[in-house]
Amino acid sequence: MENNFDLLQELLEHKDYAALRAALINENEVDIAAFLEMLTPEQAVRAFRLLHKEQAAEVFANLESETQEVVIAALGDQQLHEIIEDMYVDDMVDALEELPANMVKRVLKMATADTRSLINEFLQYPENSAGSIMTAEFIDLRQNMTVSQAITRIRRIGEQSEQIYTCYVMDNSRVLEGVVTVKDLLLASDDCLISELMETNLITVTTAEDRELVSQQMMKYGLLVMPVVDSEGRLVGIVTIDDVMDVMQEEATEDFEKMAAMTPSEHPYLKASVFELAKNRIIWLLVLMISGMITGSILGRYEAAFAAMPLLVTFIPMLTDTGGNAGSQSSTLVIRGMTIGEIRSSDFMRVFWKELRVSVLVGIVLSAVNFLRLILVYPGNTMLALTVAFALFATVVVAKAVGGLLPIVAKSLHIDPAIMAAPLITTIVDAISLVLYFSAAELLLRI
Repeated sequence: MENNFDLLQELLEHKDYAALRAALINENEVDIAAFLEMLTPEQAVRAFRLLHKEQAAEVFANLESETQEVVIAALGDQQLHEIIEDMYVDDMVDALEELPANMVKRVLKMATADTRSLINEFLQYPENSAGSIMTAEFIDLRQNMTVSQAITRIRRIGEQSEQIYTCYVMDNSRVLEGVVTVKDLLLASDDCLISELMETNLITVTTAEDRELVSQQMMKYGLLVMPVVDSEGRLVGIVTIDDVMDVMQEEATEDFEKMAAMTPSEHPYLKASVFELAKNRIIWLLVLMISGMITGSILGRYEAAFAAMPLLVTFIPMLTDTGGNAGSQSSTLVIRGMTIGEIRSSDFMRVFWKELRVSVLVGIVLSAVNFLRLILVYPGNTMLALTVAFALFATVVVAKAVGGLLPIVAKSLHIDPAIMAAPLITTIVDAISLVLYFSAAELLLRI
């Protein structure tokens, strides 16, 4: 698609709409959306109007919220109605959550009563919950159906379903009783009952559960789709793998931004304003700057030590950098483990014991290397070399303990563990390393 971009834009600029329409019909809907995002708003609207009805809804679902807003404003009532009815409910809900109130009102007005009721129901689910990312379009079967009857039903309603590979067996009250795959149906005889084929050992989530938990469960069990039930076990929707991939990308982006000491942005980098980017960064920079003043006050407290042995100052950058890096290594691994569900808050002591052993091994190696280096560079200053080596060992042990445990403490306090990442941990470790260093200097060098 990217290779065809120049050609497509040239057709659009020369108003050769017939050729452009013919070129777009063979392209993937995701690629078409990417093409529209590269155009000016006026060009994007003109190109969108050329899309076939079968493409329009899928392309619309893949557009950025700003482009969706432009398209909605330009569409007539009938075309908007067709797009709404052709879109899956979860995609429409995602779009409505980003649109201004006046456009949401118009969209709901153009929807049928059933679609409007379903959209309003989905909008009531908490943000970031399983209910907020599920879709209501799925294949439902009954236990007393034969395979032949089930296949007939799949053919009849499958076109409106987001996926047909996994079918859900429910009773008359919509309580989920089992699942059966299309593979099972195709391999069974036509008169075989669904009750004989269905799997009753079910893995489900409830509508209120966090969407991150849904992605963890689907990864753990290798599922392409996850059924979502209410508090009474009634099937209300399904979460598909494409929605989970979006969740994983969004959560990973959010964690990266927090770990870099930034407030997560609601817009992509190139579409975010300079003011928004500055606002997202300045808050944490102020916090870290103020907390960094602690380091300065510690240095001021040990001014006499500097005067007695100025050489001590030259080792401070090495100690603080090594401590910060050691703490960041541990925090990164623990945060990742907590994100994918590998580490839980109850693993506090296991993490502590493992990081303690790792830090001792790492600390011994780093301290030994530094001790030998200082003996060679500063002959006759054995106690100085020992002081730096001891301080480095203690700093690495403390840094890895802090880096490994702070994210778990944050999780227990219902704070995002990603906040306890490199910048914050580095600031904390810097202060601790300086105290350890000068305490060791006072003790071993008698200054």
